[in-house]
Amino acid sequence: MRILLLDTNHPLIEKQLSEKGFVLEADYISGYDEVLEKIHNYDGIIIRSRIPLDKNFLTKSSHLKFIARVGAGMENIDVQTAENLGIKLINSPEGNRDSVAEHVVGMLLILMNRLFIASNEVKNGIWKREENRGDELLGKTFGIIGYGNMGKATAKRLSGFGVEVIFFDILPNLSDEFATQVSLEEIQKRADVLSLHIPLTDETHYLIDEEFISKMEKKFYFVNTARGKNLKTKALVQAVESGKVLGACLDVLEYEKSSFENLETENQDLKYLLDSEKVIVTPHIAGWTHQSKEKLAQVIVKKILYYFCK
Repeated sequence: MRILLLDTNHPLIEKQLSEKGFVLEADYISGYDEVLEKIHNYDGIIIRSRIPLDKNFLTKSSHLKFIARVGAGMENIDVQTAENLGIKLINSPEGNRDSVAEHVVGMLLILMNRLFIASNEVKNGIWKREENRGDELLGKTFGIIGYGNMGKATAKRLSGFGVEVIFFDILPNLSDEFATQVSLEEIQKRADVLSLHIPLTDETHYLIDEEFISKMEKKFYFVNTARGKNLKTKALVQAVESGKVLGACLDVLEYEKSSFENLETENQDLKYLLDSEKVIVTPHIAGWTHQSKEKLAQVIVKKILYYFCK
């Protein structure tokens, strides 16, 4: 089988698949049209997010047997068309769930304890103690929306912090030793912290908007390591300004490029978030550790071998 690599990933992908007889060719430069012209020559694609694999692309991929995305989300792929064409879709959320979970906890601890602010003040000769009192996780109710790989890993990390973890998921009967499944309404009633771990779909686009926030009964902290467009940014800005949202940890932004490599839009809402001491923003790196790079790649290799090397 011939496989086209469209993004750089851990070298173990090429090494291990080549050892099993796959022929791998890398193209990290060509754009959509150039790749489209030659895609009929390949049986598989390994990609992150550089090129959108839309209906036009897939219908012209006459020999394609699989698409493997080194990551979790599949919104850059026309999933329905791929399934209709019999193309196997593979992803690897198991590979970066641990790094995402640690990122969630890390951002929250930094935000709630004003660690960046206090550290920068001391480095600039400012010594404030009362003004930098923190807020503890202990005793709070932590609400998770989406209890797949990322949500479960986050709940597991929180098990030693003395929080009650509740979650909402569209699939039933997912409660475990780390968290209890509840309705979305109960999340809105009880959560002191709200963390998103959901894919981007038509149903989850702008899931967190003015209406959703208005139904949150408590003031709360908000965390998003899922997708930027799960959140309506303007609604968050308004909620931070009003005090309804005590603080926000954002690893993803509504204004990212589809490749996640940079921002494509700048506006007043974004500027507000970047300037606010109540908001921590990171550049889509929650799943981006040295360890996850290897684990993501290894999961992809194992799944490709499972399906196509029997």
